[in-house]
Amino acid sequence: MSFLEIAVNISIIMIGLSLILIFIRLAIGPTIEDRIVALDLLAANAIGFVAVYAIQNKTTTFLDVGIIVALLAFLGTVAFAYYLERRTRK
Repeated sequence: MSFLEIAVNISIIMIGLSLILIFIRLAIGPTIEDRIVALDLLAANAIGFVAVYAIQNKTTTFLDVGIIVALLAFLGTVAFAYYLERRTRK
């Protein structure tokens, strides 16, 4: 087993553990802001998982999926921020 395989396996375990913690924050989060941050962090972890998966399979075709997830996460965060700003103005 090479160093790269060990690093990929450890990365997958760590990303999985962080996803569990993020889902807990998403479910328990006392405010809407906590849930929005959890969703943004969930998207960042998804991008990391796609990158690790691409390294594991030795292909770059999955990196396009990571880019699309990043763009959608950015647009979602901006939309939530716009919603929260309009909600506090009333």
